Amino acid sequence: MKKQTSMLAVLPVLFGFFVMGFCDIVGISSDYAREAFGWSHTMAGFVPSMVFIWFLFFSIPVGIKMNAWGRKNTVMLSMAVTLVGMLIPLLKTDWACLVGYALLGIGNTILQVSLNPLLNNVVTDQKLLTSSLTAGQVVKAVSSFCGPFIMLFAVNVLGGGDKDNWYLAFPVLGAITLVSALWLYFTPIPHEKREDSGVTMGKVWGLLSDRTILLLFLGIFFVVGIDVATNFISSKVMIARFGWDTSDAGVAPQVYFICRTVGAFLGVFFMTKISEMKYFRINILAAIAAILVLAFYEDATVDLICVGGIGFFCSCIFSIIYSMAVQRMPEKANLISGLMITAVAGGGAVTPLIGAATDAAGITAGVCVLLICAFYLTFCAYGVKSTVHDRDF
Repeated sequence: MKKQTSMLAVLPVLFGFFVMGFCDIVGISSDYAREAFGWSHTMAGFVPSMVFIWFLFFSIPVGIKMNAWGRKNTVMLSMAVTLVGMLIPLLKTDWACLVGYALLGIGNTILQVSLNPLLNNVVTDQKLLTSSLTAGQVVKAVSSFCGPFIMLFAVNVLGGGDKDNWYLAFPVLGAITLVSALWLYFTPIPHEKREDSGVTMGKVWGLLSDRTILLLFLGIFFVVGIDVATNFISSKVMIARFGWDTSDAGVAPQVYFICRTVGAFLGVFFMTKISEMKYFRINILAAIAAILVLAFYEDATVDLICVGGIGFFCSCIFSIIYSMAVQRMPEKANLISGLMITAVAGGGAVTPLIGAATDAAGITAGVCVLLICAFYLTFCAYGVKSTVHDRDF
């Protein structure tokens, strides 16, 4: 009975990862928004910013407050914010959609800070916890993959084939969020011990005074930037170069997410055979090659392969950098975790640059912005030591 009760508690927590994946819909939805509202590429580039910038402002404060609120209550708060955000776009204005994106980002920030720790409340075995975290990322990847399908369902089924009704995807996401929230609310989950951790904003940000932590923080910033930016620009490459319809171009981010998921699975196996740093170096160089081909070789099949290659080769870099940061200061693992999650804001910083570059010099210039992120990650791969014993460059 105990195992059954534990599984019944794990399932609604894992389903929360599906809601976590909603932030990845910004890539394909920005194409529809740009057409519906007549936005420039620069303006469309701010759509991911409206989602991811909130990690910079809310990750650490929410992590601190979660000690008092409780993990389950914090997750429920994230669901409530997301649900409200998914209803506002029904007002059918550009500003309403931007507010909806912002609330989606705020809700997703709170969810990412609180959902992983909540798994600790229902999974006590460390080996099972690792498997559960992996399962959660798989659920999130499935959600990301479903994003273009949800957009097509909103346009073709709910919207009668009118692309201007793309915003109906938001209430679909809201309905799924409501199901997730109700399932979690009515599931008994053991409470963690709440206590005042004594953590302050100053203590967390003070970690950046360590040069290695600062460089790794920027590494997280740029790898998330590549992730969100590739999702963002992949469909636009197919539209700009080959005249694909917005609906058809949705296959590009799907290829990206499939390859990213496969890369994450295979990476777990490969890193048992070779060191994480060697794997990091091999993959970032391969990713640079894929970005260069995507930028300068115009063939639909080859470009799709390159989009998938970027997803595959960058799939494990986040976890490697995160691990390097924790190894640097294992005695401050919780503070390091909050700081690194804050760097996810990089997902909202790179896309406006891509939009501006695309407006100014074309889609190839937009793709080249990815190279800047990849070059910095190459510096991390070759310039930062990987273990706690290797404290210097």
